[in-house]
Amino acid sequence: MTVETKTSLTRDYITGYSRQQGEPEWLLNLRLRGFELSDKLELPKPEKTNITDWNLLNFTHHVEESPISSVEELPHEVKRVIGDEQGAGNVVIHKNGRPVFQALSEDLKNKGVIFTDLQTAVKQHGDLIQRYLAKLVEIDEHKLTAIHTALINSGIFLYVPKNVEVNVPLQSVFWQENGHVGMIPHILIVAEDNSKVTYVENMIGAEQGKAVNNYVAEVFVGPGAKVTFAAVDNLGKDVTNYVYRRATVDRDGHIDWALGQMHDGNTVSDNLTILKGDGSTGDSKSVVIGRGEQSQNFVQKMIHYGRSSDGQILGHAVMKDAARAIFNGISKIEKGAAKANGEQTERVLMLSDKARGDANPILLIDEDDVTAGHAASVGQVDKMQLYYLMSRGIPQTEAERLIILGFLNPVVEKIPLEGMKKRLIEVIERKVK
Repeated sequence: MTVETKTSLTRDYITGYSRQQGEPEWLLNLRLRGFELSDKLELPKPEKTNITDWNLLNFTHHVEESPISSVEELPHEVKRVIGDEQGAGNVVIHKNGRPVFQALSEDLKNKGVIFTDLQTAVKQHGDLIQRYLAKLVEIDEHKLTAIHTALINSGIFLYVPKNVEVNVPLQSVFWQENGHVGMIPHILIVAEDNSKVTYVENMIGAEQGKAVNNYVAEVFVGPGAKVTFAAVDNLGKDVTNYVYRRATVDRDGHIDWALGQMHDGNTVSDNLTILKGDGSTGDSKSVVIGRGEQSQNFVQKMIHYGRSSDGQILGHAVMKDAARAIFNGISKIEKGAAKANGEQTERVLMLSDKARGDANPILLIDEDDVTAGHAASVGQVDKMQLYYLMSRGIPQTEAERLIILGFLNPVVEKIPLEGMKKRLIEVIERKVK
């Protein structure tokens, strides 16, 4: 049995919700600041994408869920994402925005690694949360970030101490069983000096139900640290998605993004990496499929402040039916970032005459001693590739499928868990049929 609370963005509701969760005063004040700003700030204005009529608050905000004692209690679709026993040993699972299961190996606990849901982290590690929360994606950026802060209902806190290497992926699952429940998760990852960690995330949506996914991730990569952030996002066609993923990378640090952005609903996605320290590096890979009448807007951006910093951006997309999307790859090299290198490639494969995909590589350079390059293409399936495969006896439908999978493979191969990789391939094949 579940108890549902419809979204009501009022001061009384937010205060009551925060008190019910047992949150400290500083977090309540943060939420209330978000509430106050939500009425004053405007919506963001993504390029060539009008979001003024998109769903903002039409969803159920809070659902009580009972915890589970074992992953064996989960449905097959969730269990197969988690994978083998190793995967089940380091996982946090949310159901309808509520934490229902978590596990972390004793070895990692003894090394000082923290991997838990945000609600628990606020109570047990409040000083750390207060230090980092809403520092990269700030409350007052626009209406969406203000609403997010006011209504956070789930999230992850991952902390890796100095010189600790985590050699197994830590994974989270956001499982929306009730299609009317809003997802307002906040992901907070802190990798201290010379640490290493891989975080993998799955969003599994219900087939029906109108809701909102207002998502924020903040990643802090310390000097010499290495973070891999892999995600497969797949919520339903009536879920409106606002996704903001950001990282700051210190001296000689590195971040890898491998993002399978497979939502079926209207989507705005902004992925920003700040290469702050000298020798910092970032690699952002994203794969997108648009279908139906989806409207989507994607930004992959690297900002270089550090000398000899290196930022690589790769975005591959497949558009079908009457879907439309904007893909902006942005490399910005600031004054003083000598010897920086910024490279980007955006490629869009069109499967329909009615679909539209705009690929826009953008270089903004304020320093002379740098290297930078870009490439972009929008086109149909290569007829020569198709002819070659069909000449070997492969039917046209299967040949097109192989070409599409090959086109998207540079991102798919970066997914670090086999179960997650298989799920991404299955989602891709289902969406391109």
